Amino acid sequence: MTEPDAPAREDGGARRPERRPRRSDRPGRQDWSSWPEYDAAAAGFRGYWYPVTWSSHVTGKPTAVTLCGEKIALVRDSGQVYALHDRCPHRGVPLSLGDQQFPGTLSCPYHGWTFRLGDGQLCAVITDGPDSRIRGKLGVRTYPTAERLGMVWVYVPLGDEEPHPIDSQLPEELVENAFMMGGRIEPRAGNWRFACENGFDEGHAKYLHRTSLWRLFKAMPTWNITRIVPEGRWIFRVQDEVHWEADFPGVGRWTSKRWWKIQPPKETFNLGNTGKPKKVDPVIESRGFPGFASLSMPGVLRIAYPNFIHYEFYVPVDADNHQYVGVMVNFTEGWKTLGFYAKYLGAIRWLFHGQFSGQDAWMVDVTDAPPEKLYRPDVSLTAWRTLAEEETAKKRAELGAK
Repeated sequence: MTEPDAPAREDGGARRPERRPRRSDRPGRQDWSSWPEYDAAAAGFRGYWYPVTWSSHVTGKPTAVTLCGEKIALVRDSGQVYALHDRCPHRGVPLSLGDQQFPGTLSCPYHGWTFRLGDGQLCAVITDGPDSRIRGKLGVRTYPTAERLGMVWVYVPLGDEEPHPIDSQLPEELVENAFMMGGRIEPRAGNWRFACENGFDEGHAKYLHRTSLWRLFKAMPTWNITRIVPEGRWIFRVQDEVHWEADFPGVGRWTSKRWWKIQPPKETFNLGNTGKPKKVDPVIESRGFPGFASLSMPGVLRIAYPNFIHYEFYVPVDADNHQYVGVMVNFTEGWKTLGFYAKYLGAIRWLFHGQFSGQDAWMVDVTDAPPEKLYRPDVSLTAWRTLAEEETAKKRAELGAK
């Protein structure tokens, strides 16, 4: 198809077509092409373990979950959890609607196609008799599983690789120490990347969470000077300056200080987000965290407070939904665990994992990026995207070498 003739000018020359705006004419970042692996990970990064549900929720009756866009059926047999692709190859019926007709198997509810839990092979077709010719000629995909932190974890492979040990992916302090834990798992709208970026975002907590009941008696800073420090497989947010109030030219003074709130300290701090602590739990102190907020692949957030640590796992379901897994850990044993559980169930679960975290869920649900116009505190976002890009490239290289 030819271009239409340009309208003539009065002097007889051809008028130049109107120039379309170039990318640089539009403010902000129009796409995530600087991070192609991250851009392509709308349904999550493969090659990692993900927590999908509480261990107590998986029984001999199959449970359906979706992880990284893949539908999976979970079932427990002889104490072990198995994960199979949730689709019978016969007519596409979900295997999670089936049941166990024989030990170590799962049968489709439609025609009784029966698959071994260990390797997914079709081992019997009940409605075709014991000598069915299709038996042993096909199967369904299986996924490695593990149980840690009271949850079932599923490994989604990048290729056909064997999974790395799950403990190498967990926060080190949870592998090396005894602890008590309370948590919440719930489905949420919005892409998992928005949830992960929100968790590590340096700017939002000071403003969005200033109205949360969790911070009712403690002021939040107005603004910070922050840098990102890599340490091992983690990146840390380190606070060099903490400002509790400020005068904004032509607008006025802004502060979250109130007469009923505890007065914040003058010192800069990097453990917790409301002030320098008087006492720190020995386990937490021994870790020597350079900053209280840290993040690692494939989307594991760690917020270290003086006496407990909060973790968030952002589990990708599909491009538009994720699962929020929030866990609060106290490194205590013996009779002191009763006090932790009473405090968690009586207040923390509702104030922190409920209303406080609910504000994050609200923002994640309505986030729409790119395009986006980033500002100085968003160094936390760009550092995370770069980490994800580098780790994914490294993982692909290792898989290719094998």
